[in-house]
This record gives sequence, structure tokens and C-alpha cells, in this order.
Amino acid sequence: SYGDHRRPDTVTFTDSVEEDLARRDFTVNAIAWGRAARADEAGWVDPTGGRADLEARLLRAVGDPGLRFSEDALRLVRAARIAAQVGLTIEGDTEAAMAARAGDVSYIATERIGRELRRMLEVAPPSAAFRILERTGLLGPLFPELDAQRGVAQAKIPGHDLWDHSLGTLDAAAALTPDDTIAKLAALLHDTGKPQTAADGHFLGHEEAGARIAQVLLVRLGFGAQDVRRVTRLVRHHMWSYVPAWGDSAVRRFMRRVGIDLVDELLRLREADNVGSGQPSGEGGVAELRERIAEQRRRGVPLDVADLAVDGHAVLAAVGREPGPWLGRTLERLLESVISDPQRNTPERLLRDARAWAAER
Repeated sequence: SYGDHRRPDTVTFTDSVEEDLARRDFTVNAIAWGRAARADEAGWVDPTGGRADLEARLLRAVGDPGLRFSEDALRLVRAARIAAQVGLTIEGDTEAAMAARAGDVSYIATERIGRELRRMLEVAPPSAAFRILERTGLLGPLFPELDAQRGVAQAKIPGHDLWDHSLGTLDAAAALTPDDTIAKLAALLHDTGKPQTAADGHFLGHEEAGARIAQVLLVRLGFGAQDVRRVTRLVRHHMWSYVPAWGDSAVRRFMRRVGIDLVDELLRLREADNVGSGQPSGEGGVAELRERIAEQRRRGVPLDVADLAVDGHAVLAAVGREPGPWLGRTLERLLESVISDPQRNTPERLLRDARAWAAER
């Protein structure tokens, strides 16, 4: 028996390949090459009909599906992922057992769910795995933050709700950057704040709400701090709006606000969001803004305190004060002045400004 729905209470070893295969999860994973019992020569050992199921493109649990899923609840998630990844149809009794035992996912360690989520994002298209979770009732117990999007109306593609839009955005992001897990996570989670902000029909502030939701979900699933930071920042900034009238300083402030390391991913997220909304990927001036950002990079304009022509030590010496919070504020103020006008980035000008601001106290 499997008391914790994860591992057997006791382990019994066997030298029978048939007995070993009978313990597997799905028939397509219960095929071996070797010498079966009472066989004179090596060959396929397939006691559960896995080769026939593979030929028929079926994913079938070994033996009693309910029993197989009760042994390790992660098999419920793996079934959805494997079926989508390999392009298999889940056999009827197996799918019925998945729906019946959907509540068992509460036994799965959250880190294991996080690892399966990463694998589901590698499916092409990734929406296929999430559609199976939705169909079998697994989506809600696994990812309530995603399930909350089902049925939330929005005026984008006729007949599509918020969940349809999120999956469309996810698939578009996967097509743009197939190997970028961060981009796909941001696409999947970018509108998770909308159900909380739907009261007025305008979803005001949903990007901030979504960033908080994404952070809680990703931390719960064991994602690293750097990944959590990148995804939440993409979600928080995904509602940017560009107009051609922006001056160069506005472009630089946008780059600074979003983060130089994330601005390219944010533009790709907008392209995916556009596709998921039934619009051309470049809607909203994406291409023009990308070129203007590239121009600022080519010019090497300062966008970080580290790019200033002076550092904290120079400011301390010029002002003649002890270190304190004022120093960080002064450096940020200097950076803001340089973002407005890069010509100000000289030691003489910056230190003169720092001394003048200190005298204002």
C-alpha cells in the first residue's frame, strides 16, 4: 500500500520483469526488452499491452486506474503532461479515474508540482497540458490562481474568456521563445490579478494584484528567488503604453523602470499578449519602441547608478558628510538628472550638483 500517496509503505524486490512492469504507472511505460518468464530468447516484454496502446496513441493506466493514481498522486499530473507532450489520448477509464481522484493532488509535495509545471511549459503547445487539467478537474486543486480565470469575461476574442486569453498568450510566448521558462511563466500568469479586480469591468490595478499572486504561487511551488523576481516584475509592468511622442529621456526612464535585463522580455510578453488578444503581435508600437531602446543601448547612455561618472566615495568626499541614507538618494537623483540629459554625466557636473543639493538641507 501507499499510505502517503507518494511511495510504497514497504518495498518488495523481484527478479520477474513482468512483476516489475505491472507496478508501473502507464502501459506505454511498462514495456521492456529482455527475456520473459519461460522464454528461450530475448524480446519485447509487454504484459500490459503497452505497444498496442502506443500504436493506438492511447495513454492507459496499468491495471486499475484508481489504484495506480492512489499509489502516487503525482501520476495524475504526469498523465496530463505525458498525454499532451507525446500527443496521446487518455483512455476513458483512466481519464475518469483522474477526475475522481483529483482531490488527491493535496498529497503531492508542492516542489514536485513545481517541477511538473516546468515540464508542462515545455510541451508544444503548452496549453494542451493545461486543457487536460481543466477537463479532468485537476486545474483548481493544483493551481487555484489559474482556475479563477475560467469564466471571467473580457472583450477580446469573441467567445473567449480570460482563461482562453491566458492560454493563447502562453502558446504565443512559447512560439516566440520556446526555451524561455520565465517568458512562458509570465505569459501564463500575467492576468492572474484580473479576477480580483473585475468588479468595475476595467480590471484597474490588475497588474499589481497579479504580481502579488504570481509571487505567492511561484514561492509555493519552490521556484528560486531570481526566477520569482523576474516573473513578478514582468507581470507588474506588462500594462505599459507607448506613444511615438515619447522623448529619448522617456525611453530611458522606461528602460530604467522595467530593468535593463528585462526590457526585451517585456516587449516579447506584449507581443504574445497581443496574439492572445487576437491582434497583430506588433500592435501598440512594439517594433518602434524596440528600435528606440536599441538606439539608447548603442549610444551607451547611463541607466544605472553604476554608470555614473562618480561613485559614492567621490560624493562623500565632495560633500564632506558621513555616510547615510542621504547618499543613496543623492546618487539616484544624480542618475535621474543624467537620464534626462546624458551630457550631465561628468565628474565636475555631478559633484557640483551633489554639493548644491547638500547645501539645500
